This record gives sequence, structure tokens and C-alpha cells, in this order.
Amino acid sequence: MPTARTRVGPVAYSDDGSGPVVVLLHAALHDRRDFDAIKPHLVRHYRVIAVDWPGHGESPEPSSAPSAALYADVLQDLVVALDLPSAVFIGSSVGGYCASRLAITDPARVAGLVLADTGGFLGGPLARAYCRFLGTPAVMRRVLPRFVRSYLKAQSENDDAVLRRVTDRARTAEGVALTAALWRSFAAPEADLRRQAARITAPTLIVWGAKDTAIPLRFGRATQRAIAGSRLEVLDSGHLPFSSRPAEFHAVVAPFLGEVQPCSSR
Repeated sequence: MPTARTRVGPVAYSDDGSGPVVVLLHAALHDRRDFDAIKPHLVRHYRVIAVDWPGHGESPEPSSAPSAALYADVLQDLVVALDLPSAVFIGSSVGGYCASRLAITDPARVAGLVLADTGGFLGGPLARAYCRFLGTPAVMRRVLPRFVRSYLKAQSENDDAVLRRVTDRARTAEGVALTAALWRSFAAPEADLRRQAARITAPTLIVWGAKDTAIPLRFGRATQRAIAGSRLEVLDSGHLPFSSRPAEFHAVVAPFLGEVQPCSSR
């Protein structure tokens, strides 16, 4: 498994296919295999890079405390280390936050955004209190396995595989600490991208699961309002619409990719 050097240590990633670049960024406690249901479709026409965040999948623990902002820094390091051309970023949850921040800070790197049940545009005192509550290790320890089942709403074979992996990790002290830290970090001012959203000029497609209990659909609608020119598509799924409804997700995303990241047919 190749790795890229970042400020907090090596980060593992897969690199498949050829053509314009699409980067896949997973949610907290998950790993790059979340995207296994859609990756074969993408690889037919694109170079697809799927990342394991620090402390996830095959990436070692980071040298600094994990946070959403830190992972956004890691993404910046990754695109530089791999010398990536302008790419489309498909970001799930914290992955969507990281991709959105890159579109704000380094727009030349971002040809388009596909944000799936993303963080970064929640904001407000109630949302911050929610993130602080879930960011309390004692709370997370009690609720995490049930929370995973609730937000995932497994309905596909890939969902079942994701559920097994994530639930196993949710039962470990390391998994609890990591997830709590990432949720807690979304209560920090730097995790609220709403005031900077006007700086996102990349074409943006937002795909949300109607049954998501981690980041409910009302936040998807708020995200669409925050990013000028963005489009919202709602699928009958939980937190991972690309895993639960891969054919429907691909039907929505493929035309968007064809517009913003054209490729030759193969």
C-alpha cells in the first residue's frame, strides 16, 4: 500500500485507473473501503485515489491530536506530495469538510466537489453543543456502536461490510477516543466554514441520505444554501448514500463528473 508523507506522518492511499483524478475521502472511524461499491464504476474512466485518514484503515496514528482541521491540513499535504492536478473530491462527512476547506484555501486544486452528508456547514449554538456532547468520551463510549447502526441504516452488502468494520472499531478504546475527538473538533470555530463558503467557486454537488441520523437532512439543505450554485440530491439512505444506493449515487454523480472533469471514453 503506497503512502504519502504529511505533517503528522505517513498516510495510506490506493491509486487505481487512469485519466482525470477523483479523490475519495471517508468519514470518521471508517476507511477508504466505504467506497468499494462505487469505485469500480469510477476506475473505468478516472484515476481514483482513495485515502485512509490518519489513525484509520492502514494509516498509522497521527503524531498530533486528531481533529477535522488537522485532517484538512493532511489533505493539503497529500495533494502536494502526490503532485495532483486539479481533481474532483468526493467527501463523506469529515471528508467533505476537508474537501470544502481545500476548495476555499487552494481553489486551483479543486475541479469539483461531491459532498456526501458533509460536515463543515452545521454551525449555530445547538449544532456546536451537539458536537461537544458527542465529543465527550464518556458519552461516546456508551452510544457509539448503536450510533453507528442508527446513522448507517444498512441496506446493501457494502453497508453490511462497513457496519462490521466500524462496529468492531467502535467497541475499542482507541475508536471511541478518535471518534470523540473528531466530533468535538467540529465545535471549534475553524470547523465552521459557513462564513467562507462564498469563496467556494468549484462546481458543487451535494448528495444526502434522507435517513441520516448523524447529520440530518436539514443540514444538507443548509449546506446547499451556504454554497452558491450548488445542487442538492437526496437519496433514500443513511449517512453513506454512495454505499447504500450505489447505482442511484452513480447515476447522479456520473453526469456531474462528465461536466467538470471530462474524460475520454474507454
